[in-house]
Amino acid sequence: MHHLLKDYFRSHTNADDKVLERISPYFIEKTFKRNEYLLREGEVCKYNYFVISGCMRLFTTNKEGVENTRYIAFEGKFGTSFTSLITGLPAFENIQSLEKNTVLQIRKDDFYTLVETEPSVNKVYRNILESAYITTQRRIYDFQGKDSLERVQWLLKNQPKILNRISNKVVASYLGITPYTLSRLKSKL
Repeated sequence: MHHLLKDYFRSHTNADDKVLERISPYFIEKTFKRNEYLLREGEVCKYNYFVISGCMRLFTTNKEGVENTRYIAFEGKFGTSFTSLITGLPAFENIQSLEKNTVLQIRKDDFYTLVETEPSVNKVYRNILESAYITTQRRIYDFQGKDSLERVQWLLKNQPKILNRISNKVVASYLGITPYTLSRLKSKL
C-alpha cells in the first residue's frame, strides 16, 4: 500500500499495520495520461479512486457544451462519482485526469465489503461522505450572492492549490464564471 494512503488511514482512523496489510491488496495502482477519462457520463462507476500524484476532476457538460466542475481531487484525496457508485446507475458526470495521474483504485464490491467488515474503512467512508457534504454545502452557500471577484477570493482562501495547478478554463467552470472573467480578475489580485 502506498505511503500516502497509509498516512490517510492513520490520520483518520486508528488502523494499525495489520489492518493496513489486510486492506492493501484491494487497492490497485493505475496511471492515467493528462486529460484521460477515468469515467464518462453514461458509464456505470465501478471504482473509488485515491490520488497518489496528479489530480482529477468530476464534471458535467450541459447541452450547450458548458462544463461545470464539481470537485477536484489532488494528492492524498479520494474521488469518485458516488451517485453512480452507490446506485449502480449510469453516471451523470465525468471523471478526467487533469495531469498525469497515478491513483490507487478499489473496485466497488471490494470497497463496500471492506466498509462492512473493516471498521477503519467504514470510518474512512463516513469521513469521505461527510467531507463531501460539508464541502458541497460550503461551496453552494459561499457562492450564493457572491460576485465573481468574491468567488475568486474564496478560492484563494479555501483552495489555493487549484489556481496554481489547473487551467483557467477548468477553474472558471468550478467557480461558475467565464475564463475571460477569471483572467481579468487574476490580473487584479
